[in-house]
Amino acid sequence: MKEILNKYTLLLIPLLITSVNAQAKYDSIDGLRTASPPYHIKPNTPSLLPSGYSPAQMQKAYGLSSFTNLGTGQVIGIIDAFDNPNAESDLGVFSSTFHLPACTTANGCFQKIYASGSQPAGDPGWGTEIALDIQWAHAIAPQAKIMLVEAADNSFNSLFTAIDVAIQKGATTISMSWGGGEFSSESSFDSTFNVPGIAFTASTGDSGAGVIYPSTSPNVIAVGGTSLHLDSSGNYISESAWSGSGGGLSAYEAVPSYQSSFPIPNNPNNRRGVPDVSYNADPNTGVSVYDTYGQRGWMVMGGTSAGAPQWAALIAVAKAQTTQPVTNVNSMLYTLAKQNYNNLFHDITTGTNGSCGFYCTAQVGYDYVTGIGSPIGATLIPGIAGNSSGDGDRIPI
Repeated sequence: MKEILNKYTLLLIPLLITSVNAQAKYDSIDGLRTASPPYHIKPNTPSLLPSGYSPAQMQKAYGLSSFTNLGTGQVIGIIDAFDNPNAESDLGVFSSTFHLPACTTANGCFQKIYASGSQPAGDPGWGTEIALDIQWAHAIAPQAKIMLVEAADNSFNSLFTAIDVAIQKGATTISMSWGGGEFSSESSFDSTFNVPGIAFTASTGDSGAGVIYPSTSPNVIAVGGTSLHLDSSGNYISESAWSGSGGGLSAYEAVPSYQSSFPIPNNPNNRRGVPDVSYNADPNTGVSVYDTYGQRGWMVMGGTSAGAPQWAALIAVAKAQTTQPVTNVNSMLYTLAKQNYNNLFHDITTGTNGSCGFYCTAQVGYDYVTGIGSPIGATLIPGIAGNSSGDGDRIPI
C-alpha cells in the first residue's frame, strides 16, 4: 500500500506544481478583479421543448452545411468559472435532441478539468454559461472534442490560470465567454494569448457601447453581436447590429498592425478597436440551450457569449480542413477581408449599440459594433485553411 501511495504521490506532484506556478503567474492581477458572463435569456419561452434556432439552422445560416469534416482532430477549450455538475448530462440531451454525435467522457469527446485541481463550488449563473458554451461549440463543430476547464472562481487570477491549464492539456482553439472592465496593466497579460497554434476568442460584452478585457487584447479575436434573421427554410435573410453588442476603442491597448493596415476608421489615438468580428447574439433571435442546473430545461439564449464558442468552433472546422498549421488567425481575418470582403463576410451595415454617433453605428466596412462582420463559412473556412503560415498564432502588434 505504501508503494502504491508513493507512486501516485509522485504522479500528482508535477500537476500540483503546475497549478501553483500558474496561479502565482497572475498574482499581480488585482485579486478583486472579476469577470461576468455576458448572456441573455429570452423571457417566456417553453422549457419542455426547444424553441430557438437549432444547430442545423445556424450551420446553414453561416455556411457550414456543406462541410463533411466538422472539426476532426481539434480540441475546443471552453474556459468558465465555478462548476456545473450537470454539464455533461445536459450536453447529452442537447445532442440527442438535435441528432448530433454523442459527446461524452466515455467516448473521449468530452473532458471536464478542474483548473485548481479540485472541484469548484457550483454556481447556477455560470452553470448556464457553461451549458451554452459547450453545447454550441459542439453544435458548430460536432466532430471536435470539447474540453471544459472550470476555474475555481470568477476572479481574473483563477480564469487566467484555467487558460494556462487548457493550453497545457492540448486545446487547439480556446473560447472565453466572459470579461471585465479594462485596467491599466492589462497589456502585460496579453502574452497569455500569444501561443503558437492556438486561436483565442472572447465576447465583447452585452451592455452596448464600451469594451471589456480580454476581448481588447490584440492577441484575441473579439466577437460582437448581431440580430440574425432567417426565412422559414433556414436561409440567411439579413443581419443588423444588436443593441447590446460591446464595442469601441480600448483605453490601454495600442492598435495592432493588422488593424492599422486595414485600416479601422476614426482612430486618431491609435488604439485597439473592438470587436473584430460578430455573430448572432440577440436573445430575440437566439439559440436553443438545455440547462437543468441553473434553469428548468430548454430556453432561448443570446449574448455575445453565444458568439465566442461558435467562432472558436468555426476556426476548429477550418483547422480540420488542412494538415498544415493554421496560424495568425486574427491577422488573417483582416487580410482576407481586405482581399475579398463581401465574399467572405456579411458586412453588417444597419443598427446601433448606443447614442455615441459614429462609434455606436454599424456601417459599410469595419465598424465598432460588429467589426468586419459575421462569417460566410462556405468561403471563409477554406480561406482560413488555405492561408496557414506555419509559425503559430503569434499576432504582430
